[in-house]
Amino acid sequence: MDFVSVIVIIVNILLAVKLAVGTTPILVWWERRVAGFIQDRTGPNRCHIGGFRLGGFIQSIADMMKLMFKEDFTPSHIRYKFLFTIAPAVVFFCSLLTFAVVPFADNLIIDGQSHMMQAVPIHLGILWFFAYAGLSTYGIILGGYSSNSKFGLLSAIRTTAQVISYEASMALAVVSIIISYGSIHLNDMVAAQGELAFGFLPSWGVVIQPLAALIFIICAFAESNRTPFDISEGESEIVAGYHTEYSAMRFGLFQVGEFAAMASLCAFIVTMFFGGYHIPWMDTATLKANIDNVLMVLILLVPAMTLLFIGWMQKNNRWKNPNDPRARETRVLTKVFLGLGSITTIALIYVLLSGLSENGISIATAAVQVSTFLVKFFMMCFVFIWVRWTLLRFRYDQLQMLGWKVLLPLALLNIVITAIVIVFLGN
Repeated sequence: MDFVSVIVIIVNILLAVKLAVGTTPILVWWERRVAGFIQDRTGPNRCHIGGFRLGGFIQSIADMMKLMFKEDFTPSHIRYKFLFTIAPAVVFFCSLLTFAVVPFADNLIIDGQSHMMQAVPIHLGILWFFAYAGLSTYGIILGGYSSNSKFGLLSAIRTTAQVISYEASMALAVVSIIISYGSIHLNDMVAAQGELAFGFLPSWGVVIQPLAALIFIICAFAESNRTPFDISEGESEIVAGYHTEYSAMRFGLFQVGEFAAMASLCAFIVTMFFGGYHIPWMDTATLKANIDNVLMVLILLVPAMTLLFIGWMQKNNRWKNPNDPRARETRVLTKVFLGLGSITTIALIYVLLSGLSENGISIATAAVQVSTFLVKFFMMCFVFIWVRWTLLRFRYDQLQMLGWKVLLPLALLNIVITAIVIVFLGN
């Protein structure tokens, strides 16, 4: 393995770990702020460091530090201490490993050699996802069962029933996607979505398989144990369920695992149904051919977005006293964002004026595609948070009825229709 291959793999691994684990404080912050907005309240905005609140983000950092320094207490009534200890790690690592096969950009061509832009350069694709997504549920089941608590046991039973109900429908929805694209490799699916359907629409999975997209997204909420499918936790019924007896960082690993699972599902939804790293109406070859024009658009877009954000931030600065720490925060952040925007714009202008070699075009294309993927990824994360604070939890019978009597028959029907269309079109 040459030096370039090692660098590409390291970059992809760091990106995967960052999205799976590093985004947890950001998603927790979003969770609270979006919940406050939907419920017509402020949300966390008091915790600060030297007057800097960062819109409430410091609260997430404070909670993380609190979990790190709390006593890791194991109740005396725990019967299976080994299982009790490893359960959070199972949830965490399985959720983390699902990111390994997500393509962040098209294959990077350096000196004629192709490099896969994913953490683990294998072609297992969707099979890898189902393997580790299914295994992560065992961590929840083990945590609830080994707690030797009626609340934990009830949560484990609920989780088992929910997973059996919704993984079947999710897998059948993916079968339709595999039939449509003719591959289990995620990069092949994304490459196919760069083409046009009906001559004018991007061939995104949500366009050619809208029913499969709807089923998969609904099942993704159930797989990540998020409202309205959070019966495994059910705070109002079973006192947080499977992690009732946990504290400190073992509890924290469960929470990080939950957000990592949500993040990985968002990444797969974007990859299979929303064009992955593709800009709409622009596949990799088109992007490479027009990379100079794309850079020019970014040169105009970065300063405009920076100024809009700074204007919004200053508009919401209600502190008239210039010596108020909160007013000082706005002044400092204005300078920081102006500096970052200026540096980014100058770097883009330099790249555009200096000209790009063949390798430079490939790297610039990959950077644009990674940025496109990240924008879609965070938009889907916002949808997950939005739904959580909008819908109520399903009753147990409603959850089972939706899984077995609605989603499963629709998924089977979609496979039949997809197969008929594929055979009829001769593809």
